[in-house]
Amino acid sequence: MVDHHHWQLDGSAPELYQRYLVPAITTKWAEDLVGRAQPQAGEDVLDVACGTGVVARLANKRIVQGHVTGLDLNKGMLAVARTLPSEGVPIDWIQGSALDLPFPAGKFDLVLCQLGLQFFPDQGRALREMRRVLSPSGRVALSVYSPIERTPGANAFVLALDRVLGPDASRIKRGEHSFVNPNQLHERLIDAGFAEVEVQTVVQSIEFPSVLDYVRFQLLATPMAALLSDRAEVDRQVAIRKIALETAGFSDPAMLEGGRFSFPQEAYVGGARNAG
Repeated sequence: MVDHHHWQLDGSAPELYQRYLVPAITTKWAEDLVGRAQPQAGEDVLDVACGTGVVARLANKRIVQGHVTGLDLNKGMLAVARTLPSEGVPIDWIQGSALDLPFPAGKFDLVLCQLGLQFFPDQGRALREMRRVLSPSGRVALSVYSPIERTPGANAFVLALDRVLGPDASRIKRGEHSFVNPNQLHERLIDAGFAEVEVQTVVQSIEFPSVLDYVRFQLLATPMAALLSDRAEVDRQVAIRKIALETAGFSDPAMLEGGRFSFPQEAYVGGARNAG
């Protein structure tokens, strides 16, 4: 549970991401994804778009004598990942692109990708690469966010962004929610050559200490920081408070009880096997 005091957002964006977003959101999805994927003892596992490595570390706990590799394009995220303790055999942290995985064909028993696919410029190519590096009987497990209207906190935030900063301000945040239905993920996996494809709609309960903390986090510790990067610090704080006020206005009162900011967050979680 996140402490109910204002978050102290000092440090680099990857450090802030690890300190606040991972406990509030990412760990819940990681536990769900790894629980569904069931990494087995001795398996060779790849975590694509690993960020600061929460999925990789959870998988590593389960695969006694196996091996986990975490890959991400962002070296700042990997730098934080390398500083964090993990149980089991040391994890390999590798900088690289999901569109051109730097591994031989058939290397892995399991490929995981948590809430990353929606960001890849060529999703089909990324999925084909995941399949290429899987053993003939290997499997994949991945998650993507559903439409933003299905996650009320994020939806209130993008409405507020557009009102305060202009009609295109929410483009980056809306991009996280590009999958329109579970069939879209199902079809992408089939098109990439996977078999035994299953996609579930999953909901997690998300809670932040306050609307202001949620908005500050989004605008300081994610790529959306670019929206305010050309402003002086005082102006940036004024804009953040204005956006937080508008976000509260677009939120159902139940989401704001006790001064906190809580809402359901929905994603599609898919699993499949290599068709051999």
